[in-house]
Amino acid sequence: MSAAERRMAELLTLLIADFDEKHYALKSSGPIDALNELMLANELKQKDLGDGFGTPCIASEVLSGKRKLSAEHIRRLSPSV
Repeated sequence: MSAAERRMAELLTLLIADFDEKHYALKSSGPIDALNELMLANELKQKDLGDGFGTPCIASEVLSGKRKLSAEHIRRLSPSV
């Protein structure tokens, strides 16, 4: 690759990175947003999370923001590896 081709490749890399950052930037999210996104991606409903939260009532409170997501909830909701 010639020096001119290297400079062109570097410029294209910068332009593509700038475009991606402007048009496809990830939004800042919290744990409940992440959980909702995972539920959507895996086609899960609130009732499907009952075992992870212990009761449907706790699942409802967590998803509505009335109760915080605990480390134990996360452990129970995480798939086994």
